[in-house]
Amino acid sequence: MKTFEMDGRMFSKMISGGAENLEAHREVVNDLNVFPIPDGDTGDNMYMTIRAGSTAAEDEPSLATASAKIARGMLLGARGNSGVILSRIFAGIAKGLEGVEVADVRALAKAMQCGVEEAYQAVAVPVEGTILTVFRDAVNYAASNIRKNTSMERFFDNFSSELGRSLERTPELLDVLKEAGVVDSGGAGFVYIAEGMQKAMQGEVIAKGESASSASAPQAVDTSTFTENTELQFGYCTEFLLRLQNSKVGDAEHFDVEPLIAHIKSVGDSVVAFKDGTIFKVHVHTMHPGEILNYAQQYGEFLTLKIENMMLQHHEATIENRFVMPKKHKKYGTLVVCAGAGLKETFLSLGADAVVDGGQSMNPPVEEFLRAFDEIGADHIFVFPNNGNVVLTAKQAAELYEKSEVYVIPTKTVGEGYSAISMLDTSSGDPEAIVKELTEVAAGVVTGIVSRASRDAERTGVTVHNGDYIGFVHDDILVDDPDKLSAAITLAEKLDAASRDVLLILCGESATEEESQSLANTLQEKYKRTEVIAINGGQPVYDFILVLE
Repeated sequence: MKTFEMDGRMFSKMISGGAENLEAHREVVNDLNVFPIPDGDTGDNMYMTIRAGSTAAEDEPSLATASAKIARGMLLGARGNSGVILSRIFAGIAKGLEGVEVADVRALAKAMQCGVEEAYQAVAVPVEGTILTVFRDAVNYAASNIRKNTSMERFFDNFSSELGRSLERTPELLDVLKEAGVVDSGGAGFVYIAEGMQKAMQGEVIAKGESASSASAPQAVDTSTFTENTELQFGYCTEFLLRLQNSKVGDAEHFDVEPLIAHIKSVGDSVVAFKDGTIFKVHVHTMHPGEILNYAQQYGEFLTLKIENMMLQHHEATIENRFVMPKKHKKYGTLVVCAGAGLKETFLSLGADAVVDGGQSMNPPVEEFLRAFDEIGADHIFVFPNNGNVVLTAKQAAELYEKSEVYVIPTKTVGEGYSAISMLDTSSGDPEAIVKELTEVAAGVVTGIVSRASRDAERTGVTVHNGDYIGFVHDDILVDDPDKLSAAITLAEKLDAASRDVLLILCGESATEEESQSLANTLQEKYKRTEVIAINGGQPVYDFILVLE
């Protein structure tokens, strides 16, 4: 049976199918990593982004309303460059479907063209051979092949077939893909999404993946940090989704939640709350979560509920929200993204007001930035993403936030972020000038990284052997060595450490104290005029990060 129209229920069902199919294949997407170290996370980022939108429009008949809710969910859940681009694709589709209750094939194709335009506009310098190209090619091909009696099934057949063909062409457009012998991971992720959407439209049941559980598995809690003699200081981080009930509020769809939000703000801190259809989403820090929950239940019933003792969160500095405690409202605030207890402590000691947990292989979502901005409570907030795959997410969050002026310093490494925040001086009172100065500081920093190779490769003239340690700067591999200390020493030499005033060594979680001290002593002896400083950063993936100033 052919389908010629799409409503909100069908679209929502297809998005859920796309999420489930991507979940089943996201490790495959993760493994399409151009760099030979275990840091591929495109599949995780895209899955968590689409998952955030897949439940946002349950049983919504209007296509315009459903697509807007789905886009909003993805917008808040977007993480990593691939996730942000995915969210912008569906934001564009939603924009193209405004006022459209039910779409035929031509209306859908037109909306998907809007998705292409929105995605390209979201990226400062669009790169061909990525998800942008793959989606654009597929939309153009499917739209150009619409005929008088083209069904939705035929349209998606054409769309999916061109997605695959365009994906296979990506190495021809990007040398880095050709060199690594892989296709674009973001494009591959979208192929799996489209495949799942097709299956859902045809009524097929998609088997859920088993590989994805690790990314969302609950982390072990160290309960020893809150004993029978500990006094509660920070309260509880409380989050819930409340389905407003007609039996309690009359008209759930049009119910005004502003009085609820005002009440929650009067008894809690760091409140992020909004209504999406008949779902009321709340995040709040409070000493008495029961009071807020009892109050909220007067208006509906809980769909999800999470309460965490922030004394444990504060001690570990590895909780989901990664906030420092509330401060008095001020003119300037700073937010840093990093991973590793030592790095977090270092950035806080340098004056950061809040730290969001993230970095390579663990990109935070937009919503987490928004919460952190609320937590900081400043007129002007400077953000240091410290990873190239987090910059776009930070910028999207900055655009969404309305309570403060948010400025993203485009730091792509923790080395750049460390140097930039060390030079932060707000005495001039000119935020734009501060951003310019910090961006220039970051640009003058060289960050070299040592990490273990996860596969054989040939990159930038260096032969990489699986299990060896590679030293690299950005995308350029400079060193391959079976010994991590030798790799770090050679990398420092290639980076001309002798000409630098300071060499900062950030030691990762896999580096022992003896190895870290040995490396610092060796480099200090070799470069006597350079001040060598070693810090136990505790970062994952990267054994050593060398920051040269």
